[in-house]
Amino acid sequence: MPQGLRWSGRTVCGPVRPNNEDAFLGLQFDAREVHHLGAIGEDLTGQKDFVFAVSDGMGGAMAGEFASRMAVENITTLLPRAYRQAAAGFQTGHADVLEELFTQTHLSLARLGQSYAECKGMEATLSLCWFTQGWLYFGHVGDSRVYYLPERGGAIKQLTHDDTYVGWLFRNGKLSEREARAHPRRNLLQKALGGGNQFVSPQVGAVAYERGDVFLLCTDGLVDGFFDSQLGEFLRSNECVSPGASPAALLVTESLARSGRDNTTALVVTVV
Repeated sequence: MPQGLRWSGRTVCGPVRPNNEDAFLGLQFDAREVHHLGAIGEDLTGQKDFVFAVSDGMGGAMAGEFASRMAVENITTLLPRAYRQAAAGFQTGHADVLEELFTQTHLSLARLGQSYAECKGMEATLSLCWFTQGWLYFGHVGDSRVYYLPERGGAIKQLTHDDTYVGWLFRNGKLSEREARAHPRRNLLQKALGGGNQFVSPQVGAVAYERGDVFLLCTDGLVDGFFDSQLGEFLRSNECVSPGASPAALLVTESLARSGRDNTTALVVTVV
């Protein structure tokens, strides 16, 4: 039986911020064409690739909102171009393509920040999942996240590393998850696209996926309302797995009810 993907996405401003600086994207593409995906859908894999991404922008006035949208929309041109080059016989690895995509996006944001006063200092996180046949390739900069929930009953795993000092302390066992969530410097980024950094090296990796596996992409606003174990439990709940459900919308609604301070975005992709 052919494999496919089922996805749902949701982003909301939240009750505190005046505008939504989060953005998300879903694309289906091959060597010939690119299609934007709706917030909810399902399709077969095979000869087509899929990419999903979330971004959280930062900057004065509307610059943060523009930065996140620019970060995800750059994918629309850069990834399909790499796909066409591979189809034409140019040997480029997925990691190389993702590193180039993040580099070009970083440079674009940095140039705009240097050229226009209203864009000065604007930055964005970017977490991206690229689904090819049997494999997920991911790229990441910032403190948005990609989670992996295996079908075979394992615990949910955060694939990406938060590019914060507090994230480093947590990964090295110097803080518990509860302590990291309460730390006053938890949202201070050490790395983001744009801003004053000359170079940005993304985290890239790969996961072999199977039917039933679930991947969650989210901005930091979502995890304000959940511990990691709670995310896994919620994604496996009857509410999320029932026919016609939108797990992303359910996650966002629940996170806002529990926390509700920041822009909140979730993209849930299930292998079917």
